Amino acid sequence: MSFEFDIASDQIDGARDYQEDAFMVSLLGDNDAGHSCSLVVMADGMGGHAAGNVASNMVVATFNKAFQSDFSDKNVPDSLSSALNRANQQIHDSISETPALRGMGCTMVSAYLEDNNLYWVSVGDSHLYLVRERELIKQNADHSYGAYIDMMKEQGMDIEEQPGMSRNMLMSAMTGEEISSIDCPDSGIKLKPGDRLIVASDGLDTLGAGAIIQYSSWSSTARECVYALLKAVEEANKINQDNTTIIVVDVKEKAKAPSEEPPAPAKESLSKRAPSEPVYRAPQEKKSKAGLFKFIVLLLIVAGGYYAWQQGMLDGVISNINNQVQQQIKPAQPEVIPPPVKVIETPVEKAKPRELVKQPEISSPAPLVEEQFVDKNDPFTDRLKVGGRGPIMIQISGGTFRMGNSSGLISADETPRHAVTVPTFAMSINEVTFAEYDMFAKSTRRKQPDSKGQDRKTHPVSNVSWDDALAYSKWLSKQTGKKYRLPSEAEWEYAARAGQRTTYWWGTAKGTGNAHCFDCGSDLNTAKTAKVGSYKSNQFGLNDTAGNLYEWVHDCYHRNYMDAPDDGSAWDGGDCSVRIVRGGAFRSPASSMRAENRETFPSKKGQYNVGIRIVREM
Repeated sequence: MSFEFDIASDQIDGARDYQEDAFMVSLLGDNDAGHSCSLVVMADGMGGHAAGNVASNMVVATFNKAFQSDFSDKNVPDSLSSALNRANQQIHDSISETPALRGMGCTMVSAYLEDNNLYWVSVGDSHLYLVRERELIKQNADHSYGAYIDMMKEQGMDIEEQPGMSRNMLMSAMTGEEISSIDCPDSGIKLKPGDRLIVASDGLDTLGAGAIIQYSSWSSTARECVYALLKAVEEANKINQDNTTIIVVDVKEKAKAPSEEPPAPAKESLSKRAPSEPVYRAPQEKKSKAGLFKFIVLLLIVAGGYYAWQQGMLDGVISNINNQVQQQIKPAQPEVIPPPVKVIETPVEKAKPRELVKQPEISSPAPLVEEQFVDKNDPFTDRLKVGGRGPIMIQISGGTFRMGNSSGLISADETPRHAVTVPTFAMSINEVTFAEYDMFAKSTRRKQPDSKGQDRKTHPVSNVSWDDALAYSKWLSKQTGKKYRLPSEAEWEYAARAGQRTTYWWGTAKGTGNAHCFDCGSDLNTAKTAKVGSYKSNQFGLNDTAGNLYEWVHDCYHRNYMDAPDDGSAWDGGDCSVRIVRGGAFRSPASSMRAENRETFPSKKGQYNVGIRIVREM
């Protein structure tokens, strides 16, 4: 039996002014034995120092580079420990060059997965959980002050707790000095198909173990689990909520190759009990020779750094170090820079944002709008043989754009960024509504999706599978005599960017009230979808390309964009049991609406947060 991993990640700022967490997910491909390998790294900057975010980014970048350059599959724990020490040394060197940074630091946890083996190294109070059969098992050690006292007592050293020191105070951290306690087991644990790993910063402590298990059990994919947990943290509305980063890894069985020999049974290293109620099992305490002296030194370092920060001694230094760290963090693949081209053939000014065009009632005898309309950027519809009209369409002039993300920090499957030339096509202004889909369902005697009491004429259809969406587009082709289909992933991103290179079509930040998602600052109820066209359209005149519902595209899933088509066509091959969705949804965070963000869902199953947008060839 061989394994593969579905990995998703995201983070929120909480009540902090800036993000102190940093993380990186590296899909390392298959090793010589054909086993899937992945590396997850997450660091949480120490909040008592203004340069905590600098330390966390520095550690993540250095650790990732060191592990991949010096990796030895014969001794994974040594490779993890070595990479951690090199990352800590990088902090030490930076402090030596800039003494005002003394006291900055972070905690860190990294998980390396190779087939069914899990290895890790951690320092501090971040979490590595295994969820198996509704049981939450914490794998990495607890490096809090209370755990340290208990450990010393187990070793026969009766140490009294210091007055004024909380038991949950951080004991071990990466500050450039010798690390007092490192958790890196000599051997990994064995994973099983269906296991789920959760790597998280201590912001997840807002939720109890039972809540984590429950939200995980409700989530069918890694991405759904990330969003559900982050939303639960947000909705807890805790005062002074810390930054929260969550990375979820779902362990899946690979399809067997015909010549594959059955593997020898692996020894199970975890309990086989499957309780009827959720169970949380804390990690076994790990013995260490760490002394109280190291802890006192650590406190002095943090106090000194905090004093320097309060005195304003670090403002200029932090800015310079941040710039240096950003230069260290390179994309997983080299960025492809296209030659200078005109991105949009028709001037952007001509494709001004439009208000929603009201579609005629199905029974209305409105005249057909011919294809030879005067303004090629005017909305149009095609008449259906069954009566009424198809979705409102608008022509998108072809052009060349840069597809994907220039950095693999958020998700490696968004890289490398590459130039794509897209021919002219027409796209539906809105997500397909229940009423528009109903005509197809009635004509083909399919089940009509439940609208949950929402107006079927004005709300986007959901709970339709990729197979249903494809059938709907083919039905439109037969009804109109025109070529309708699902958009390719390249066409979708080109249309959603609308000639812009920023994260969102309106700019680099999520802003307020620009789209329908749970943290978008909308006045509308984000527990359900909004009417199509409730928000401002993008520069191409399209509504809701960000938020409201994810939208199916034609492409099968590939782990990255290496060898992806550059002509705007759909990319077949890869894993076609799942299909890609784009654009974010009403119950997802704003980060899911990034123009380059990619998600996947099983093609044969409808989802409450996925809808349809269609393309017509011109």
